[in-house]
Amino acid sequence: MRVTTHFALWLAGLAQAETQTTAAERACLAKHAAGRRRLVEVGVWHGVTTRVLRAVMDPTATLWAVDPYPVGRLKVSVQQLIAHREVASVRNGHVQWVRTTGADAAREHRVQGFPAPDFIFIDGDHSYEGLQADWTGWSPLVAPGGIIALHDSHSTPQRPLETAGSARYTNEVVMQEKNYERVETSDSLTVMRRRVS
Repeated sequence: MRVTTHFALWLAGLAQAETQTTAAERACLAKHAAGRRRLVEVGVWHGVTTRVLRAVMDPTATLWAVDPYPVGRLKVSVQQLIAHREVASVRNGHVQWVRTTGADAAREHRVQGFPAPDFIFIDGDHSYEGLQADWTGWSPLVAPGGIIALHDSHSTPQRPLETAGSARYTNEVVMQEKNYERVETSDSLTVMRRRVS
């Protein structure tokens, strides 16, 4: 469906916000984000998972919603308009919209000296280089015991991802990371926890 057609249907209440995450993946994210206070989502799209994270995070939490949102033919980002309204439907904590790449947002987070995130969901650029930039930018910033969840990080029967850059990087680099341990997988989602010591 064309972007403008979907947007018109969404405005009329005849189409839902889109996501590539499964219901099982969203439930897994909700479980690990529950009660967290400093969250980051890299790759927001229509804000479906952002809405889930906002609903379960601590009432005093801040969620960084990171996405570059390139403008389209209408000179606006339709995806950003949808995301803002979807996420605003949940009233919990605070959402900080960060319109840039995941790697640039990580650099800004480090430069500003913000507190360490305790939950990060990376669902941005799924190329090998894209996940490499997001992982190397964010993984050193996570608080001990904090979570990084990676989407499209391994194959499922429904989605063969053996040759996908994000799956290759997860297998070759993330799974070998000594400072992290895998705590759960759900469909194509891998959940990593930073070791406390």
